[in-house]
Amino acid sequence: MLPTAAAPPYASPTQVVAGLGCRRGCSRDELLELLIHSLARHELTVNNLAGLASIAHKGDEAGLHGLAEYLGLELVFFSPEQLAGYQTPTGASALSQATTGSPAVAEPCALALAARMGAFARLLGEKDRSASATCALATFTDTSI
Repeated sequence: MLPTAAAPPYASPTQVVAGLGCRRGCSRDELLELLIHSLARHELTVNNLAGLASIAHKGDEAGLHGLAEYLGLELVFFSPEQLAGYQTPTGASALSQATTGSPAVAEPCALALAARMGAFARLLGEKDRSASATCALATFTDTSI
């Protein structure tokens, strides 16, 4: 009999996606440090990452593109309209709304990408912040298994 704490041998590792928001000119290194910190809070590593997402308004941010390239992950950009159904009541910011057209970025981007990749998308706690960026993690059930 297996101990109750052991995962069954067929269990797949936890897959998560990261929703990222940042100020103009935020560096790849700052984004990477924040991402690693966010993952570590949930006992995860970059090996658990299935993708990155941000808002279309940040489509030309070198730091975001550099992070995706460094990690070898797809970076998906969502429009404010695509994020409308993924807004959370606690994430709203007047500054974000005025700047990007979306009341929040990190949380809805994480949820939108997780929903695109599987079923039962949910946030893993509150977003994390650095001086110039925010990061929210979402998990999902892979329906292709």
